[in-house]
Amino acid sequence: MRTSQTTRAWVAEGTELCHKAVAGLDEASYSAPSSLPGWTRKHVVAHLAANARALSNLMHWAHTGKPTAMYSSPEQRLADIESGARLPASWLTSWFEGSAQLLTYAMAALTEEQWRAPVVTAQGRTVPASEVPWMRTREVMVHAVDLDTGIRFADLPEEFLAELRHDIVGKRGSDTVPTVRGSSADITAYLAGRPYTGVTTGDGSPAEPLTPWL
Repeated sequence: MRTSQTTRAWVAEGTELCHKAVAGLDEASYSAPSSLPGWTRKHVVAHLAANARALSNLMHWAHTGKPTAMYSSPEQRLADIESGARLPASWLTSWFEGSAQLLTYAMAALTEEQWRAPVVTAQGRTVPASEVPWMRTREVMVHAVDLDTGIRFADLPEEFLAELRHDIVGKRGSDTVPTVRGSSADITAYLAGRPYTGVTTGDGSPAEPLTPWL
């Protein structure tokens, strides 16, 4: 089971993986397609930067008690990603790193009581503020792979992969996810709707791909 300490450590680890994924990329490579349909690497990093800022809003909500939405609207969220994807590489990386650091500071500032404060996600779910580090962990870990610079699910912590599988099955619905066999990393990639190899159903036939999650 994940704890606050392990989850926040995963946030830092995933953030560093994303940083390494884009470090040294020239403008053309940064603007190249990611493994997510329709998104370049710049789109992925812009999304991560905007997500950190949005989750910082939830930390502000928990800290002050003043309701603060993650995004002003779904349209604004998409507009921020598109505008971020047009930034020069160095500016975009600076936005990503700056927003990630501000989120780290915001998380460190919360008291034990404030971590229990209810906040509302962009999907309308009411969750305790303590859920925010896990929300960020999923983003930085999975999208580090989506950047398609050589990081794979097999490079992610095994304990994280187990938590992610449990989370995805719960959200997709256990009745809609078939029982499959394969390596831990490939089953996680399969459940997340990402490229995988060697995942089979109980009778040994290849598993049918799932739609992208997250």
